[in-house]
Amino acid sequence: MIKPHIVSDKNNLSLKIKKSLESKNNFYSLAKSNLIIVIGGDGFMLSTLKKYRNYKKSFYGINSGNYGFLMNKFSKNFSVKNLSKCRLVTISPLEMTVKTKTSATKKSIAINEVSILRQSRQAASLSILNGSRIVIKNLVSDGVLISTPAGSTAYNLSVHGPILSLDSKKLSISPISAFRPRRWKGKIVGDKSKIVIKNTNPKKRPISAVADNNEVRNAKYIIIKTNKKIKFNLLYDSNRSLQKKIKIEQIRKETN
Repeated sequence: MIKPHIVSDKNNLSLKIKKSLESKNNFYSLAKSNLIIVIGGDGFMLSTLKKYRNYKKSFYGINSGNYGFLMNKFSKNFSVKNLSKCRLVTISPLEMTVKTKTSATKKSIAINEVSILRQSRQAASLSILNGSRIVIKNLVSDGVLISTPAGSTAYNLSVHGPILSLDSKKLSISPISAFRPRRWKGKIVGDKSKIVIKNTNPKKRPISAVADNNEVRNAKYIIIKTNKKIKFNLLYDSNRSLQKKIKIEQIRKETN
């Protein structure tokens, strides 16, 4: 039996959808539920997944934001009973470990991407390794982005990174406005990779490391890898699965 709990963003549309659903369906407290319905946009979904990750529940998103890539489309005919027909997608996040200039160590997870960004008017100067192997010895750019398949159609696509299939077991490393070497387009690596990024000139060229929306400033040394111990179960309507959305974006990219 499906026992949903409901959470929503604070904007007017989200609250209106929440009120509509509550008038037609039964909802449960978080403790008694086995599924969480999330009303909002992609950003609210990302924060909700992280907030409730230790509850081991599935998530069904209803979009009230802009694009809503991680969400389902709202229907006035929505019924909790129909959730049993949904497709399940399981994803694992990236784990980011950052050592700062003050030798502090900070950890965070990212469902979409980890972004390494210049922190001043000076371009970032980065060295990137995959384990002990050099990916690029010196990248001078506005930054670099490490994306999961689920996040490959978000910020990663905006910096002309590759779109990754959900079952690809890959991560993409994409430069942001590369200055040297100008023609470096990035690299696709396996999702078991341990990506190490070093700031080669932290005094002159400070950088920040951002896991989705969690920023660590004055980063000196960053380790990024997939945390397979953490799993998020997302539910999608059978006619609009996350994999279908990714394929649509792939077709759009190829035809533009």
